[in-house]
Amino acid sequence: MNSRAALLLTLATALWLGGCSTTREPSLPDLGLPGGPWDGPGGGEIERGMASWYGQQFQGRRTASGEPFDMHALTAAHKTLPFGTRVRVRHLGSGQEVVVRINDRGPFAKGRVIDLSRAAAAAIGLVQSGTAQVVLLRP
Repeated sequence: MNSRAALLLTLATALWLGGCSTTREPSLPDLGLPGGPWDGPGGGEIERGMASWYGQQFQGRRTASGEPFDMHALTAAHKTLPFGTRVRVRHLGSGQEVVVRINDRGPFAKGRVIDLSRAAAAAIGLVQSGTAQVVLLRP
C-alpha cells in the first residue's frame, strides 16, 4: 500500500469513528452556587423571580434555537441558560413543579426570569394568573 492510500485509509477510519461518538445533553453551567454545578439529586437553586407564559400567538414560529415553537411541549425561554438545558420550575404559591427544556431566548418583559410554554404553565397552574413567583432548580 502506498503512502497516499494509507493516509486516505487513516482519514476515512478517523471520520468513521468520529461519527460513532455519542452526543450529550447540555448540562447546566457552573453558576458559582455552593456545592459546584450539582448539589445532588434535585438540589441547587439557579434563580428566583417572576415567570410568565407564551402560547398561541407564537405557535409554529422559529425559536432562537432554530426549532419551531410548540406551545404543547414542555419548553421555556431564558435569557442566558444554554439551549437544551433542563430546569425544574417550582411555582412558589402552589408548590407545583415542571421540568422544561430551554429552547428560546427571553423573557423580554422587565422583571421576568423565565417564559414558559402554555403546556408548562398549565402544569404548574400559571395559565389563569399569567404570572407567578417561581424558583428555577436543577432537575
